Amino acid sequence: MTQFLGTHKGKLDKKGRISVPASFRAVLEALGTSDIVLFPSFRHPCIEVWPQPAFAVLSSGHSSLDIFSDASDNLGAALFATAHAARPDGEGRMVLPEDLIEEAGLSDTIAFLGANQSFQIWNPERAAAHIRDARASARNARLTLPSPAAVSRSEGGAA
Repeated sequence: MTQFLGTHKGKLDKKGRISVPASFRAVLEALGTSDIVLFPSFRHPCIEVWPQPAFAVLSSGHSSLDIFSDASDNLGAALFATAHAARPDGEGRMVLPEDLIEEAGLSDTIAFLGANQSFQIWNPERAAAHIRDARASARNARLTLPSPAAVSRSEGGAA
């Protein structure tokens, strides 16, 4: 399985140490990496965590912006200047940077939320509210996914 799935509770100690859930470590292992990139979410009060190879793909679009444009400068400052490279140890332990802890409003209990190709670290109460709000928004917008047959056809596979 190469998707980050589920919601997992965790602890943040006084020194900023956490332990990445075993199921998320297994995804990183399946992806062939233990290197991750952490940065403050653009949209939510949480920490985004991306496998380094996926972050490289995600951020590659930055190079298509005009080098000295406002868009390039702003995105560069918002994404790269606040990003931190990390690598959990064999037991999944790592230290979160203090600036990210503060920005996400984390305390001693945290929540890890799977987000398909990445995961997020939240304050548990905010995470629960986010999940409730996201479900309601998805339901109200009648969001759906294409059927697997439609995806196969669009990728050139047989239906």
